[in-house]
Amino acid sequence: MTHTSFDGANSARLAAMGRRILDGGQITRAEGRWLFDLDGSADIGDLMAWANRLRDHFKGNKIHLCSIVNIKAGGCSENCRFCAQSALYETESPRYGLVEDDALRAAAAEAKANGVVGLGLVAAWRGLEEGPLLDELCRQFKELRADGTLRADASLGIIRNPRVAQRLAEAGVECYNHNLESSRRFFGEVCTTHTYEERVATIRHLKDAGIGICSGGIIGMGEEREDRCELAFSLREIGAQVVPINILNPIPGTPFADRPSLAPLEILKTIAGFRFILPRQEIMVAGGRVVNLRDLQPLIFLAGASALMVGNYLTTVNQSVQKDLQMLKDLGLDPSWDKHGFSDQRETYCGSQVEPAGPVTSVV
Repeated sequence: MTHTSFDGANSARLAAMGRRILDGGQITRAEGRWLFDLDGSADIGDLMAWANRLRDHFKGNKIHLCSIVNIKAGGCSENCRFCAQSALYETESPRYGLVEDDALRAAAAEAKANGVVGLGLVAAWRGLEEGPLLDELCRQFKELRADGTLRADASLGIIRNPRVAQRLAEAGVECYNHNLESSRRFFGEVCTTHTYEERVATIRHLKDAGIGICSGGIIGMGEEREDRCELAFSLREIGAQVVPINILNPIPGTPFADRPSLAPLEILKTIAGFRFILPRQEIMVAGGRVVNLRDLQPLIFLAGASALMVGNYLTTVNQSVQKDLQMLKDLGLDPSWDKHGFSDQRETYCGSQVEPAGPVTSVV
């Protein structure tokens, strides 16, 4: 039998970075790129073990559950190359107009029954402006918030007018999803009908209105590891509080239909890298986890995830909520998350390796 000699340098470097984060410090971009370039099951196992320790330290055993409801499906004018809802692509994705109140009430009731904290209203369109549509949505958000048990979330596209963000805040929207999708460098490969800067500006308007930021991206679109690392640092800089990591589920008819799947260990390593860069954020694993991770789904929490999208996605089917809840129970994790205001994310960094977070306008 041949034995491979053990080089403890990587293990020691991971431990030093992990301890620095536990002590309130941050890692640098160079260190982040090193994490994302790790290969080999032993080093990835070490990385996940530290990410799990960081999750447990900053988040305990609480898992944040969110669900979404598609309030307007298909026919979107944008050309996001991963999306089955774009009007430019021939897919089998459903198309319908704004849903009625009864459908929203049913979605809210199901979410509450499953212990979900945040219910996101999602619409397939470019963005939201002032007018009758905004008036109607604000009415629906107020109704959703009426009993105080669900957090009213939204994902309604680009916001150009700060008054729109203010109206949503007044209607009770607590958290708004607007993904950066990937790094600034790679974004042009994902979409050309709007810009990365428009997404950053939308997030700025929302933050100015006092709305929490849910922002993440999609991995497996053909980007480099460095792009995933840069996305994580950009999310740190914009102050995202919930960070969804989606894994591309190639949809026939979209330009990304033929993209090869990421290896499960590459996905788990990415989640762990995000935890190192974003130790206090809710790192949520969302779309594509079933098809890409298969039986390895429970390992997302051992890789540092602290949140989960449950229920079906916008155009694809998820595993049952009951199966997800059993998975959490088996891991000794508790889905009764209650930090609506993300109060545990106040950061006081120390140490010489700190890179202070810049303003929203300086995302690079």
